[in-house]
Amino acid sequence: MKKIKIGTCIKGNELLTQLPEVIASGFETAELYFNDFLGGFDFKETAKKAEEIIGDSGFRISSIGLYCNPLQYEERKKELEYCIENAHMFGAGIVGTFAGSLAGKSVEGAIPEFKKVFSELVKRAENADIKIGIENAHMYGHWYLPTCNIGFCPRSWEMMFDAVDSDYLGLEWEPSHQLEQLMNPIEQLKTWSSKIVHVHGKDATVDWNHIKKNGAWFGESYCVHRFPGLGECDWSEIISILLNSGYTEDICIEGFHDPVFNGDREMEGQINALHYLKDCRDRG
Repeated sequence: MKKIKIGTCIKGNELLTQLPEVIASGFETAELYFNDFLGGFDFKETAKKAEEIIGDSGFRISSIGLYCNPLQYEERKKELEYCIENAHMFGAGIVGTFAGSLAGKSVEGAIPEFKKVFSELVKRAENADIKIGIENAHMYGHWYLPTCNIGFCPRSWEMMFDAVDSDYLGLEWEPSHQLEQLMNPIEQLKTWSSKIVHVHGKDATVDWNHIKKNGAWFGESYCVHRFPGLGECDWSEIISILLNSGYTEDICIEGFHDPVFNGDREMEGQINALHYLKDCRDRG
């Protein structure tokens, strides 16, 4: 059975400086990601330089992430098109993004525009042989007033995939966001594994005592995002479910959220998570 590779997420403007350490530390893949916009990032020149650094190490860039709102902003949609059409420069087969939203519209109210925009994006993806993965972050929005991503829960996924039915459109799944919505990630994964095209490695812990006293909608944090191995998820079980569903892509650790392993300790946390996930994989 093919092993799921373990990687990390690298910010676009840090790719060339971070790659040597990431490869030397034992990461096997990476997602090159951008928050909201590309900022003039040159795929062609950067891909050439990245290839020189990677050499014959066996490391690969598996995915490009552009986490933007393509429904609301035409320029973001164009940049997403650029990522889809040029991901091959890095050898990537996946583009991760948000499903977008419309100001003042509920999730349901944004579905017609989602169908229009993502039908076009999926055609480009099919032509480029690139899969689009919708990241399931709620981004502090909710059903009646999403912020920049309607694709955060199963009910919205059902609507999205009914509107745009393609094997080239799926989920970039991350269990931390489901824990934050008080869902059971394992049970959800069993149901939705066939639609997962990419996985982010980020976990979380929920303070249930705080919720019991104050509820979940009170303007305070009740969920702490952690590296895999420090949260509530059993990643051995996650990996087993993914493998049994036929998943062949990687798990990219998403850092920069852990309250302990951040700043000067960021890479320490990343490497701890890498070893933990490799152990989970090998036990499976």
